[in-house]
Amino acid sequence: MKKSFEQFLPFSRPTIDDAAIEEVVKTLRSGWITTGPKTSTFEKMLSEYFEAPYVLAVNSATAGLYISLQALNFEEGDEIITTPMTFVATLNIIVMNKLKPVLVDIDLNSYNIDVTKIEEKITPRTRAIIPVHFAGLAAGIDVIYQIAKKYNLRVIEDAAHAAGAYFKGDKIGSFGDIQVFSFHPNKNMTTGEGGCIVIRDQNLMEKIKLLRFHGLDREAWNRFSKEGSQDYDILLPSHKFNMMDIQAALGIHQLNKLDYFNSRRYSLSNRYIKKLKKIETLKLPMSTPGHSWHLFAPLVKNGLRGCYIRELKSLNIGTGLHYFPVHLFSYYKKTFGWKKGDFPNAEKVGDSIFSLPLFPLLKDEEQDTIINAICYINDNKDFKL
Repeated sequence: MKKSFEQFLPFSRPTIDDAAIEEVVKTLRSGWITTGPKTSTFEKMLSEYFEAPYVLAVNSATAGLYISLQALNFEEGDEIITTPMTFVATLNIIVMNKLKPVLVDIDLNSYNIDVTKIEEKITPRTRAIIPVHFAGLAAGIDVIYQIAKKYNLRVIEDAAHAAGAYFKGDKIGSFGDIQVFSFHPNKNMTTGEGGCIVIRDQNLMEKIKLLRFHGLDREAWNRFSKEGSQDYDILLPSHKFNMMDIQAALGIHQLNKLDYFNSRRYSLSNRYIKKLKKIETLKLPMSTPGHSWHLFAPLVKNGLRGCYIRELKSLNIGTGLHYFPVHLFSYYKKTFGWKKGDFPNAEKVGDSIFSLPLFPLLKDEEQDTIINAICYINDNKDFKL
């Protein structure tokens, strides 16, 4: 017997407590709501959490990826290797920097870039690799960094899904080159919108800091506070990608609970795996140590994804589609000549993947209702596409 929710249950919902709300209200009442002391405090907390010397907060992970790539001073037409199984922002920031994306197909177990196929795509114009830690499962970055060292390449980790994730016991962000995290509302922690860049090179940090805010040599807090000075200089032209104190006020409390949020996601994901492992129409995601479980995204076999999405929606259960392979979007097909069949593993996953509800506020009994619905759909042989 199938059960439904009285109200629509989304696939994701942020966990925001009263203390965080009070912090935001306090910030609003302080009279300082843009980049200021709260953002500085948040950045220091992030630096401690990631065990990294430099962390810059930005208004989105997209902005963080964009200015990180811009700061590396590559030449127009230089090549950046990445994966087709990602949100389109990963490729957009390459193209918007007038660089050329080069795609490597994914591994069918992890849905991350297939590290065994990277070297064959390297040319004299290759300058960097952007691996994506899909759904919070770290890509094979030990191999990626070995390749990068061999060919003198930079690595910008798209860690939008990976706040609190680990790779072989080391926290993502605590080592490597550059990591960019997202604090979008559906991520493991949120600042409403926002993100951060984790860096270990002081010169690069100072360049990115300029690119974050118009190329000014000082931000508003350094100009308009009592201790500040109105003198400033423009060292290079840039956009405006700074985080507001309103966002940072929320982030301070979110970061304090990130490990708890991730432990709850881990528990829920393993309940899904345990209770859905005999569902013949699903291929469940792999569970490995260090997975931050941003998404729980199984594959639906036999072309039945549309059936699952439709039937779950009829029961007031939301799902997500993460992701359509980027190379099949109109702009990218037209611009780079990519076509169906170019990256078969990404296409196979993209044709059948979908995301089930997963967030810390999801109750076990609510999850059981979702599982009951999936079992009902799997067992009912009369559903049509």
